[in-house]
Amino acid sequence: MVADLLPNPYHECVQSIHGQLHRKCGDLVKRWNQLVGQFVKILSVAAVCTLSSSAQPTLQRFHQTHAAMGTIFTIEINATDQATAEQDMNLAFEEIDRLEALLSNYRPSSELSRISREAASAPVVTDPETFRFLERSIYWSRVSNGAFDITVGPLLRAWGFFFHQGRIPSQTELLAVRHKIGWKNIALDPQTRTVSFTNHQAMELDPGSIGKGFAVDSVVKLLRNQGVTSAFISAGGSTLYAIGAVPGTAGWPVDIPDPRQPGKVAASILLKDTSLSTGACTEKFFIKNGHRYCHIFDPRSMRPVEGMLQTTVIDPSATDSDALSTVVFVLGPDASRQLLASKSNTQALIFNQPPSPPSGPSCTAINWTGNPCEASSTNAKRIPSS
Repeated sequence: MVADLLPNPYHECVQSIHGQLHRKCGDLVKRWNQLVGQFVKILSVAAVCTLSSSAQPTLQRFHQTHAAMGTIFTIEINATDQATAEQDMNLAFEEIDRLEALLSNYRPSSELSRISREAASAPVVTDPETFRFLERSIYWSRVSNGAFDITVGPLLRAWGFFFHQGRIPSQTELLAVRHKIGWKNIALDPQTRTVSFTNHQAMELDPGSIGKGFAVDSVVKLLRNQGVTSAFISAGGSTLYAIGAVPGTAGWPVDIPDPRQPGKVAASILLKDTSLSTGACTEKFFIKNGHRYCHIFDPRSMRPVEGMLQTTVIDPSATDSDALSTVVFVLGPDASRQLLASKSNTQALIFNQPPSPPSGPSCTAINWTGNPCEASSTNAKRIPSS
């Protein structure tokens, strides 16, 4: 009983029969009743809190994959039940498919393909989402001095990467391509939301170095709106985003491979509410006369980048980390350090192959937490085989 837990002043007064003592006892009894009421409220709140805490559902891990944008998207999500998880993941994959239909340069029906065809002859009015995508693309072209360029479609075709049949184009072919590329030929008008090609030639806009990151950011926004607090999104393993953390931990574990020692790890990090993108030539390349040609181009020289092994960029935006993994790959360590000097929220890890042995592969960390280059030189941790 609650009354047994508190001292009862009535027992001190029950023997009194005089008026003053009756009034005093009445006041004491009234105060005691108030204390009992307050104590009951405290016990009730404590009981509710205890019940709420004990009734909190346990999160379970769910996993799905989906083919889109020329790669495999993977989502891991911690949810209370399978039905909720599947609903959220299906919505996410529908969003990726919607963006592929909007931005694919392989589909003639896409909005990006329509702009590529029509913007040479007249300004093309586009939707706010596509315009925002183009604005961010042009931003990275401008700040990188053209190291990033979404007009490189004809260049990829000339070198045979568009249909995975590598070839070395002649100088005459490259000169012809030069007139069909160049980010400076794209004019965006925010007032009218129009796109124009100032060289008055049809160009081929290629979203390959930024589109997957743009899709990941859209999925992150959608899942957060759905109330998801713990999820991991991967666009082909090259662009990742972690929403929250694995329950009971500080983040989602990510191993960055060491290109100098296949199968080993350069750095292990915990990713939380941020993105990571990696650029490398480990999958898309061709070899001609013993020389390896990478699918990542320097648009300014119109040739594949030489001497770079791998770049990894961490940034709050997946759109930006995706673009920057290419920018840093093209610029190399020194120019990348200058570019990222004012971007404290952006980290980069660069592995390159200096042109003159015997120095061997080099590692450069920019704004990176800790010293992964020192650690990776002696790191014996091996990436598990799948």
